[in-house]
Amino acid sequence: MAWHQHTLTLPAMPRGFHLITSRVLETAPEVADIQAGLLHVFIQHTSASLTINENADPDVRTDLERAMNHIAPEDLPYVHTIEGPDDMPAHVKSSLLGASVSIPIRNGKPALGVWQGIYLCEHRNHAGGRRLVITVQGE
Repeated sequence: MAWHQHTLTLPAMPRGFHLITSRVLETAPEVADIQAGLLHVFIQHTSASLTINENADPDVRTDLERAMNHIAPEDLPYVHTIEGPDDMPAHVKSSLLGASVSIPIRNGKPALGVWQGIYLCEHRNHAGGRRLVITVQGE
């Protein structure tokens, strides 16, 4: 069984949900050589997250952002406010969505559903670049 690991640094992106499936796969070309395995993507930040969701209709991205803002609004009386009003809600959203996704690899491709894609969920208004650790295992 082979193991491969890469770091992908994404440029700063605006707040919202951004499809990154193609960038992840460009960073881990050995996925194409794996017949059965696992693709794991981990984000090394606490105010952004990763998720798998609808990859076709851009309205889904808008609605996901709206729903997350409703669940963790900036106007709650948070105690942790030293990094600005969007920071603590970003931590809450990151905890809800998670820091990683795992996707089976089948016949050289991620076994995502027809309408699924990997999203970077940027929860800060003015975040910097984001680092992902991509691990591929399989045979």
